[in-house]
Amino acid sequence: MVRGGPPVRRARSSRLAGFGHSVPGRRVENAEIEGNLGLEPGWIERRTGIRARYWAKPGDTLSGLAARAGEAAIEDAGIARDDIALTLLATSTPDHLLPPSAPLLAHHLGLAQSGAIDLAGACSGFLYALTLADGFVRAQGRPVLVVAANILSRRINPAERASSVLFADAAGAVVLTPSDDDAAGLLGVDLASDGSRYDLISIPAGGSSRPFAADMAAQDCLMTMRDGREMFAQAVRMMSDCARRALNHAGLGAADIHRFIPHQANARIFDAVCSDLGIVPEKTACTIGEYGNSSAATIPLSLSLAHQARPFVPGEKLLLTAAGAGLTGGACIVGM
Repeated sequence: MVRGGPPVRRARSSRLAGFGHSVPGRRVENAEIEGNLGLEPGWIERRTGIRARYWAKPGDTLSGLAARAGEAAIEDAGIARDDIALTLLATSTPDHLLPPSAPLLAHHLGLAQSGAIDLAGACSGFLYALTLADGFVRAQGRPVLVVAANILSRRINPAERASSVLFADAAGAVVLTPSDDDAAGLLGVDLASDGSRYDLISIPAGGSSRPFAADMAAQDCLMTMRDGREMFAQAVRMMSDCARRALNHAGLGAADIHRFIPHQANARIFDAVCSDLGIVPEKTACTIGEYGNSSAATIPLSLSLAHQARPFVPGEKLLLTAAGAGLTGGACIVGM
């Protein structure tokens, strides 16, 4: 369908204008998982930094969880829904393999003038979506809604310790609007991939290489982590390297960063990245203790929680970095 509209007015930059997040209603303490796995009390927190996480209840949907975060971000931005020209949904757990969930998300939110598409970038999906959104805003001069959401509790193998202690359900969202402030928006970006480690985290079945079959074992359709130690090492390397390159692209050093918002994969991972980069721990947004690892959703969730606790102010510079399955990773320097 061809729609009319005002002529395109390019923007000098974008601006993060609104933040939102949502988690399901079921809070799961470590004791429940440790009991199921036969682990001693405190084992999970000592190794991951996680104390609790939220899991979906029966009847919860990915699009519904994403819509609540998106609603909050739109309200926070204070813009009209018809102004949003594009909706990007970063998720590894869409409502269905087909069709994509983003059009349903846009429909739930009443975004009648918005295009909508899913992005499958695993833990770094939000950074890829943010990078694409920034380019769209600059080129088209119109706002974009970016939502990252996952319901990973339905993909966990409860018998596999490496993954079942980590993963959680959540959604986070931001609204990007046009700006004429060159110090706002994405100041430096670096994206990376390493397909030689493609199978470190995977769901073996369900794709075109290995379609679902009636005689398939249930665990073949669940998440598995082949080598947790290797994943840890590669995540630290990729997050640190991408962050250094993004800082270099922005012409900044670690001391110029006001807040560090890393992917919340494991507290020991982002502690190691802080050490590598020379960022003081006090600048780090740490949400993993209460919310666990919701993959792509952790960074926008952390952004929303950080903004609630102490609103971002003009001139602040944020460092966002992530790495995960694929391997895919990246870093963004964001000016507020």
